Amino acid sequence: MEGPKFTKTSSAFSMTCRVAINIHANAERIWNLLTDARGFPRWNSTVTSVEGEISEGKRIVVRVPGTDRKFTPKVSGVVPKESMIWTGGFAPMFKGVRTFKLSAQPDGSTDFVMEERFSGLMLPLVGRSLPDFKPIFERYASDLKNEAERSAL
Repeated sequence: MEGPKFTKTSSAFSMTCRVAINIHANAERIWNLLTDARGFPRWNSTVTSVEGEISEGKRIVVRVPGTDRKFTPKVSGVVPKESMIWTGGFAPMFKGVRTFKLSAQPDGSTDFVMEERFSGLMLPLVGRSLPDFKPIFERYASDLKNEAERSAL
């Protein structure tokens, strides 16, 4: 698996976007990038800024290019060097749950998976206004891979 692999599934009240990529760096290196809020915009072109502390129970503020909107997900399910969840929105109206997973491989590389599930009663109405997540997720995964591998040398 060289480049990012994107998949999307949808139903009336749910949409899931997923990207997977193998990164030639250990899980600790990747985890450090994913949890360094201040350093995020340095390596991740899909994020303008991340404010707050990316740790269990904390709420962060994420800004993305091309919009004044800010997202304020809550961080949970943190298992260092393995997984974490960012949850935002207002269930049952509209909710987004982004899951990050790292799986160490025998060759020293790490499989990275980022999945976001959007759900809620408002999804059929707001779904058309959501961006095309394929290029965003692919760029996110590629940026992470490039930075982790660059730093791992």
